[in-house]
Amino acid sequence: MRNAPHKNSRLKSYFAHHLRVALASLGRLYAQPIATFMTAAVIAIALALPVGLYIALNNVGQISSGWDGSTQISLFLHSYVSKADAEKLKQRLQKHKNIKKIELIDKEQVLEQFKEVSGFGDALKYLDENPLPIVLVVQPRITGGQADITTGLVKELGKIKQVELAQLDVQWVKRLYAFLEIAHRSIWVISSMLAIAVLLVIGNTIRLDIQNRREEIEVAKLIGASDAFIRRPFLYTGLWYGIIGGLLAWIITLLSLMMMELPIHKLALLYQSDFRLSGLGTNNTIALILISCSLGLTGSWIAVSRHLKDIEPS
Repeated sequence: MRNAPHKNSRLKSYFAHHLRVALASLGRLYAQPIATFMTAAVIAIALALPVGLYIALNNVGQISSGWDGSTQISLFLHSYVSKADAEKLKQRLQKHKNIKKIELIDKEQVLEQFKEVSGFGDALKYLDENPLPIVLVVQPRITGGQADITTGLVKELGKIKQVELAQLDVQWVKRLYAFLEIAHRSIWVISSMLAIAVLLVIGNTIRLDIQNRREEIEVAKLIGASDAFIRRPFLYTGLWYGIIGGLLAWIITLLSLMMMELPIHKLALLYQSDFRLSGLGTNNTIALILISCSLGLTGSWIAVSRHLKDIEPS
């Protein structure tokens, strides 16, 4: 029973010491506001760039999320296929497991649509007969990860004897998804390179701090201070740099979104869309701060481990 109060006292003393060291490290940074801000600003810019790219791709992904549902396969039938035969083909294909919906567009409807989009309406009046075929518009059952199924369906439908040409209307959407995948991977590469840059910036800053406090460290070692005791204030300095840099990166990202939101909303209105930019959100903001803190701690740990052992009292 007597050991419990003693353990509680040691635990309180341990946390109280960490709190004092953390506040003292913050006080040192506060005493040098310009140098602290410049270092934190470099960290913030390095973090804000990949975050901005991530937000941009996330918004593009939201815009294109419904495009898969508009994927269509146009089946252009041979000119000799009658409307009755086309209806029979439609009914047969409707039972296909990978087909969600089929719409039949007869020759007259195809001609009217062609007149609207081609600009040759007057010239088409002089034709003796309608040269355009019946079209079956097929909407396949697909998701974003089933592009191969759609491609296979196009090949399968193209082999039907009544079909002259099977054409996938939104191949460009699949190309866009491939581009987005490349962009996502590029963000990871850029983020990794900038994370290394942040580690170097923090590591160099801590190294200079260690050199400036060399005499203080030598005295501490002379009186028996452990490496963990000496290392602790520098680790908290790196942590504070990470916190301040992460918060600045969040502010930079927020201000950038605020500047872009109005022009993008006006552009969306021109396309009869209510699209609005989405930001980081709470979870991603917390993740940004945690990543920034981790980089700060890691950079300071590497610098302290590398340079502290070189300082010994003479």
